[in-house]
Amino acid sequence: MVLNLLSKPWRWFQRLPIRWRLTAVSASLTLAILLIFGAVVGLLATQRVRDDFNRDLEGAASRLVSRTRIVERPFSEPIVYSPDLGDVSLPTGATARVVDVEGRILEEAPERKLDLGAPSPGIVSVGHLTVATEAVTGPNSRVVGFIQYARNDDHVATTITRLWLLILAGIVGGTALAILGGVALARRAMQPVARLTSTAKEITATRDLSQQLPRPVAEDEVAELTETLQEMLTALGASQTEREAAMQKQREFVADASHELRTPLTSILANLELLEAQLAKSGQGEEREIVTSAVRSSKRMSRLVADLLVLARSDAGQKRPMSDLDLAEVSEGACREIAPNLGERDLEVDCDRAPMQGNHDELHRAILNLLDNAIRYSPEDARIRVGTSVDERSDAVLLEVADSGPGIPAGMRERVFERFVRGVGGSDTDPTGGTGLGLAMVQAIVASHGGTVTAGSSEELGGARFVLSFPRGKQSPTNVRSVRNAR
Repeated sequence: MVLNLLSKPWRWFQRLPIRWRLTAVSASLTLAILLIFGAVVGLLATQRVRDDFNRDLEGAASRLVSRTRIVERPFSEPIVYSPDLGDVSLPTGATARVVDVEGRILEEAPERKLDLGAPSPGIVSVGHLTVATEAVTGPNSRVVGFIQYARNDDHVATTITRLWLLILAGIVGGTALAILGGVALARRAMQPVARLTSTAKEITATRDLSQQLPRPVAEDEVAELTETLQEMLTALGASQTEREAAMQKQREFVADASHELRTPLTSILANLELLEAQLAKSGQGEEREIVTSAVRSSKRMSRLVADLLVLARSDAGQKRPMSDLDLAEVSEGACREIAPNLGERDLEVDCDRAPMQGNHDELHRAILNLLDNAIRYSPEDARIRVGTSVDERSDAVLLEVADSGPGIPAGMRERVFERFVRGVGGSDTDPTGGTGLGLAMVQAIVASHGGTVTAGSSEELGGARFVLSFPRGKQSPTNVRSVRNAR
């Protein structure tokens, strides 16, 4: 139970920053040292003050004894031969008296009739008074009386109290100075670590491993840590450079391989289509089915290679030549090309002139992929709409492709642009024909043109809605053209 109670403050202390822990330890040690030192000094000083006060009392009593003589008389009170106690200079609050051996007061100054206790040689405390008693001897060194000298010791207690308050103030002040000094020292000691942390955060944000860590002036453990971290960053930078070089070579290889594969695949597909047409004329059904299957596989492979080529060029940072074009014309061309694949679906084309800088082939392919995606994931009686416009406020060219299909689930709207991610649903007209790269390729093409693409839901049609935004070209939009219900 006790260990559990002690472990909680310790765990709390361990969670504090290092600078505060250093300050706390330094201040605690200083406080402990000052407490011990203050206690020793206070006790010694208190004892010294009381001893000095008692010696003053004893000295005063001894001086009075040396000047006093008591003569005993039979059947009568003793006679005191001494200077008049009233003429003796006594400190404020002091009392001096002469008493016989039986304790009777023979002479007193001032006459206050205070209770000084029974006469007994030595120093005793009686209430707020400290009484020093000295014996007066007669013939044959026989004690014939006593001198009692008493003083109020309140001023001694006040002096001792002030002494302890001064010691306490010194302890508090010393501890406060230790805290301030500990904070300043810890902050100064942690400055190299703070600079290392700041530089590390900057490296994390910029991912620039070529930055140099600040080197401390002193050759200490922090300098050794800095040197070790710098060597690690240098090694990581070299590794990153090697990895980037390898990745760049890989991207260039994929781009080159995809480009080289297009020609033989086109030749194979043309030959297979020619063979399919000849078999159809000859009526050889079984061989025709085999060739038809090979044609479908070749077409799928051609699309996959084409998509890989676009993505590989994007990853490798290869820019295609761009020129002034009208996104509306590119969209209408893509719509005419996709029209034979619409089936019973309605394609609405409502394109305003949208001038921009871009690559015609890449934009054409991106729009084809969006239209193919709309056809693939919409029923036969669906509506598909394509429109281009210019947003004057953002000075951007917009392309919208929407359909009346089931739409994109909310959880998939960010993932649809990832590679090899495909939506699966009852409206998918060709669940085995897709590659999962179409929308990823669209995003890569849009990004290479400095634009953005977003996926959402169409409020008017109820299905999926893709919006492409590109920087506006130098030309200005002119008239509006509209083509409706293209098949």
